[in-house]
Amino acid sequence: MSIPQPSLDQISAIISQTLSPHAETRRLAESQLIALQQIPGHAMHVLQIVASNDLRVDASVRQAASVLFKNFVKKNWNTNVETEDLIPIPQEERELIKSNLVQLMATAQPQIQSQCSEAISLIAEVDFPSKWTNLLPDLIAKFNSPDMNVLNGALSTANSILKRFRYVERSDTLYKDILYTLELLQQPLLALFQHVGKVVDSMTAADPKQLNPCIDALRTMCRIFYSLNYQDLPEYFEDHMSEWMAEFAKYLSYVGDDQDDDDEMPSSMDKLQVAIVQNLTLYADKDEEPFLPHLPNFTGLVWQLLLRLSSQPKHDALATACIQFLSLLLSKQIHRSIFQEESTLREIISKIVVPNLMIRSQDEECFEDDPQEFILGDIEGSDTESRRKCSQELLRSMCRQFEAETTKICLEHIAAMLQQFATLPQQNWACKDVAIHLMLAIAIRKESRMAGVSETNDKVNVMEFFATHILPELQDTSPTLRPMVKAASIKFVATFRNQFEPENLSVLIPLLVQHLNSPSVVVHTYSAITVEKIASAKVKTPDCKLVVKFDRAVLAPFFEPLFTGLFAIVDNPAWADNEYVMKSIMRLLSFAGEDIIPVTPIVLQKLTATLERASKNPSNPHFNHCLFESVAILIRSVCKKDSTYVAAFEGLLFPPFQAILQLDVSEFTPYVFQLLAQLLEFRTTGLGPAYESLLPPLLTPALWERRGNIPALVRLLQAYLERGSNDAVIHAQIIPILGVFQKLIASRASEVNGFDLLASIVERVPNDQLQPHLQNVMQLLLMRLQHGKTTRYVRLLTQFFALFICINGAQAFFDQLNPIQHGLGLMILAQVWIPHLASEIPAGRMDIKIMVLGLRLLLQYK
Repeated sequence: MSIPQPSLDQISAIISQTLSPHAETRRLAESQLIALQQIPGHAMHVLQIVASNDLRVDASVRQAASVLFKNFVKKNWNTNVETEDLIPIPQEERELIKSNLVQLMATAQPQIQSQCSEAISLIAEVDFPSKWTNLLPDLIAKFNSPDMNVLNGALSTANSILKRFRYVERSDTLYKDILYTLELLQQPLLALFQHVGKVVDSMTAADPKQLNPCIDALRTMCRIFYSLNYQDLPEYFEDHMSEWMAEFAKYLSYVGDDQDDDDEMPSSMDKLQVAIVQNLTLYADKDEEPFLPHLPNFTGLVWQLLLRLSSQPKHDALATACIQFLSLLLSKQIHRSIFQEESTLREIISKIVVPNLMIRSQDEECFEDDPQEFILGDIEGSDTESRRKCSQELLRSMCRQFEAETTKICLEHIAAMLQQFATLPQQNWACKDVAIHLMLAIAIRKESRMAGVSETNDKVNVMEFFATHILPELQDTSPTLRPMVKAASIKFVATFRNQFEPENLSVLIPLLVQHLNSPSVVVHTYSAITVEKIASAKVKTPDCKLVVKFDRAVLAPFFEPLFTGLFAIVDNPAWADNEYVMKSIMRLLSFAGEDIIPVTPIVLQKLTATLERASKNPSNPHFNHCLFESVAILIRSVCKKDSTYVAAFEGLLFPPFQAILQLDVSEFTPYVFQLLAQLLEFRTTGLGPAYESLLPPLLTPALWERRGNIPALVRLLQAYLERGSNDAVIHAQIIPILGVFQKLIASRASEVNGFDLLASIVERVPNDQLQPHLQNVMQLLLMRLQHGKTTRYVRLLTQFFALFICINGAQAFFDQLNPIQHGLGLMILAQVWIPHLASEIPAGRMDIKIMVLGLRLLLQYK
């Protein structure tokens, strides 16, 4: 029964109800909108509401409609993506949307404009340029608009579309699209940049509210410049290099009046300068010859700009962009002559590196009040690199070209700062922090994030620095004394973990255990991270194999105090779920292996209690993943050694598992199913009452609607079939299990899981139980082959046929297929199976063995 098309007023009323403060009203309205989306023309009707000038339509409703439209486009426009609930959009409606969307974006209010711009970008990902040839001309036409809102909307949309030219693999199609874009855009972009620049020149003393939209437009044009030049230097930009560089130099020379020093956010001019420096970095990285004559001037401009910047956070993005530009130049042999004078190197270190390594009051506040953000910026890396990390990378670039000179100058600074610290340690603790970070920068020659430091600077003695300056800091366990220096010292240990020998751990690990008790979140988190890094440290053997550096016996005496300290952090309600601490627990459990058995009851109780607490308010996906992974590792390590522990695990884990399933905690249910499968796989006494009673609910269709549940549920059903194939409860559920297979095989997204389940059914279910249903199974497989044939499906199907023949013989294969159609078995072999093998062979060794044996049995059959 088709749903009648409602009027625009009715749709507006439903959208309005989605904004209701009453949850039931919102849910009802949302379900109505989902139903309406099935009606052809619905997207265009929503777009009409967005564009409506009817005063009866509230602005909030129009904005909600713009979000609804954007989300509809995001979900349904690309028909090449496998989505089970994809709603087809008729071609006529697609063309109508595209013909109206750019004009609507240009004239809409800012909040709606941003949603329309994003919708255009989503459509352009699929259709631009081949299926939307008028998009770029329509946007370029807006360049002549006197309304800065219209101009900025058009530029932002173009920028969003053209970002696709960055960070992608080169191809003929990509270059064809870039060439098409350049032919239309390169000349208007330069002309517009120069025109807006003249406008800015004429109003430099104007009200920022008038000036900033022009600066914002220049900034967006710089980002478009970046996208167009990312892959290669286009000929037009090479021919007009001087014009572009003159404009860039003008804005880098700009000196503000500092009236907005108290503002916390970067100004429009700051953002423009960031974009310009990033463009210069792009050109410098490519070593393009036409740019080289401009490089000395820009090196000086960036240098002077960097020295003018304040230490305030609002200038962080600009400071890091400038430092990265200089770092890139320093790393290249071609630019060595610019920096080779010792006086230049000294200036860089004293005026750029050291000031940007210094702890600021904002850093102290972040350390205390927002430790998660501090950790992200300090060791993990965030969306924008911190000044400190960029300054250290600048030093490393200097060391690549001038290692001896840079090391000598830095060691002088380190000695001076340590002397200042020694004179007044309470007041000058920040000097020691800078000294540690200078050493971290110059001491490393080769390093990877996963493997750690593999080669050090032979002009510095890392272990001597550790013994003299790091170890005493770690031995001072006063919880309130210099926590930032302690954190830096612990980070030093984590960084140089490969340089320590096993005998060093007898001193280090007890100190790290003590710092796990620190009230500072950063300090105890860094301690946990260091424990995790030490447990995962690896070295290369003479035959280039990676092996664990520290033997289990070295850490075994410290397992109990380490787990005690780590779980004390996890159990403290004052601290949010700490993913780094839980990852350390996970790594330590994996490292301990079967040695964890003596303390298994305590560890399991702690993990269970954490699981119960986290299930009430899942807030940190990384923490939750490490928590469940820890439980899985513990089960594997213990039950593999002694399967009698399975009952103890079930006794402790079933209550929280039951609560999670009853409360339908969607974030946790896939993990629960995986752990249930793991426990069932280790059982040696059949299913048992608990698993038997759980099986029927597992087969309810609602559970299988969530795609995230499917892999875990399939594994659990496979465990049921493996452990209880002769159990009456399994025999009673054969038809529902086959119903699950039928649902999975119907979708490309879950067909792999469907074949995994079918393989277990054929392998485990007794033939007399399965025989009555095999004909239907084969028909389902062949129907899908007929109506949804893909290369992957043919691979899965032929692999299953080979397995079926290996188990039941070639006669059974033909007996199931030939009644469907005479000679169908040979037809499948000749027209599907053999042609597929000619183009693709199985990947895994076991798959190859099954395929070869299955085909051999077929060929031997008469």
